[in-house]
Amino acid sequence: MPTSVAMDSGRRARSPGAWATGSQAAVAAGEWEESVMDKDLAGQVADIAHRVVASGAISANGHGNVSVRVPGAAEMYFTAGPSLRGHPASAVVRVGLDGTLLEGELPPIQGAVVAMHTAMYAGNPEVGCVLHTHSPYATAFAVAHRRIECWVEAMAMFGLAPGVPLARYRPRGSAEAVASIRAAVTPGVPAVLLANHGVLVFHRTPDLAILVGSVVEEAAHAGINAAGLGGPVEIPEDLRAAALQRAMTFDSQGTVRA
Repeated sequence: MPTSVAMDSGRRARSPGAWATGSQAAVAAGEWEESVMDKDLAGQVADIAHRVVASGAISANGHGNVSVRVPGAAEMYFTAGPSLRGHPASAVVRVGLDGTLLEGELPPIQGAVVAMHTAMYAGNPEVGCVLHTHSPYATAFAVAHRRIECWVEAMAMFGLAPGVPLARYRPRGSAEAVASIRAAVTPGVPAVLLANHGVLVFHRTPDLAILVGSVVEEAAHAGINAAGLGGPVEIPEDLRAAALQRAMTFDSQGTVRA
């Protein structure tokens, strides 16, 4: 990623709801300056979307969105397309961390979830990437209003030892929905289920966010499969810590070669 991207200068600020054809009209009227969109970064965001799809932690229609914080600027790049499947770099938009659309066109259905992305960046400078999907098994837990507990080892290894919390349902894009998400987030846990909606993952890097999204979906899938065998059994808390310690020990040794 580039170390910085020039901030919008003299560009008309537009709210997420003001998408329509306003951008085309503004260009025609000479109200906007030449694009400052970093094409390389936009391409990276599109690639992240493709990798989320390849991970399998996605619904059949590919609905979801990806955002990446722009280093050195109070903005993010956000996927504004209707699906993450085949998402083009040309449909990536620039959005201020206050929710203001800076460049591109943002349809209402995507604009409605911008606030939950910006909420994850606000006050969390370590967060560099946010993913939102309707991954089928995790969403099943969200629809059932059930947390995903630590019943697979990978959860203990990748920051999910306390389980994935559940944010209460509130209408999409509302201040109440954002407040519910913020209230549900557990410090140190990079994911939250959105009741009757889906899952939100936030982490330092896209690689880690994609990994955690896959772990959440795997755990949800295992939990549902185990329901027919008496239900999933959580790993005891002391052994969760031990599992993390062992993972860190192996990681510190690096790749072993013969």
